[in-house]
Amino acid sequence: MEITAAVARKPNAEFTIETLNLDGPRAGEVLVEIKSVGICHTDLAAREGQIPFQLPAVLGHEGAGTVLEVGEGVTKVKAGDKVGLTFNYCGQCRNCAKGDMAYCHQFMPLNYAGVRLTDGVSPCSSAEGAVSSLFFGQSSFASHALATQYNVVKLPDDADLELVGPLGCGVQTGAGSVMNSMGADEGSTLLVLGGGSVGLSAVLGGVVQSCANIIVVEPHVSRRKLALEMGATHALDPADGALADQVKAVSELGADFIFDTTGIPAVIESTFTAMAPHASLGLVGVPADPTASVNVSLFGALVAGVKVYGIIEGDAVPDEFIPRLVQLHAEGRFPFDKMITKFPFSQVNEAIEAQHKGDVVKAVLVH
Repeated sequence: MEITAAVARKPNAEFTIETLNLDGPRAGEVLVEIKSVGICHTDLAAREGQIPFQLPAVLGHEGAGTVLEVGEGVTKVKAGDKVGLTFNYCGQCRNCAKGDMAYCHQFMPLNYAGVRLTDGVSPCSSAEGAVSSLFFGQSSFASHALATQYNVVKLPDDADLELVGPLGCGVQTGAGSVMNSMGADEGSTLLVLGGGSVGLSAVLGGVVQSCANIIVVEPHVSRRKLALEMGATHALDPADGALADQVKAVSELGADFIFDTTGIPAVIESTFTAMAPHASLGLVGVPADPTASVNVSLFGALVAGVKVYGIIEGDAVPDEFIPRLVQLHAEGRFPFDKMITKFPFSQVNEAIEAQHKGDVVKAVLVH
């Protein structure tokens, strides 16, 4: 079938809106008509070559839409169902069996190969030849996407498809890191480094977990203001002084749970003096330099009983966690819509620029 897609053809170049051909669903696959898709830094990292994904390519991995057709053996969803799309996983390996889908033994090829693993060929093509697809098992920067029975999540019939796409990655990562990975407990102090969409989702997770103090550190005043509107109790400017001093002015013992979205070694190192005893540190920020390291006092970490978590996708079981977030939003307890700005799909490049400038926190493209 013919589809419309935003194609990344060269690093550091704008996406081009093109007409492509997309295969129908094979066994285990699901064809989805995309209503909206969030823009994530990971999409841009793939375009720029920071993540290995062959160009030209259709990216996008926070899609939401309606099932048009299912392949042989798919019983999880049917034509007409509303679905959110998330990361892909095999559903068969030891980690998937344990509910650790984000650490699937086949995570890298299933999400980054750009082709079907069964035949090594992309289901997407242009008049000039193959176009890499199946990014995170979906490639939802398009009017239609092929997904699998594993990475589609059935949504309620009244779900707002112009809103829910970011739950599949960025929101799931931020909220899940606090609610699942670290399990922040009631009355604790949560420190969030960075007030982007993932950090603000962590704030919402802290509210759900009934944290007593939710501290956001963010240099942009507009994002500090939004953090307070979304439930943070304190929003700190890193320019106002040492992190430990600012945090301990709020909570004398320091933070019980620290969540870093910056990936900046110096920022992460500064958190160790801002920690309460037996604190947890969750890491999701991707460093600009993949070889970057953090200097930590092993003796200090040992004595304090520090726990460090490397976190992918908030350790979520998507079929359970995404519907939970949808329900929390319906109850007014998870207002992630406050950080979303919608753009027409044709304005993908304008949306990326607005997000890059900080004019918007989370851009969502809508068909």
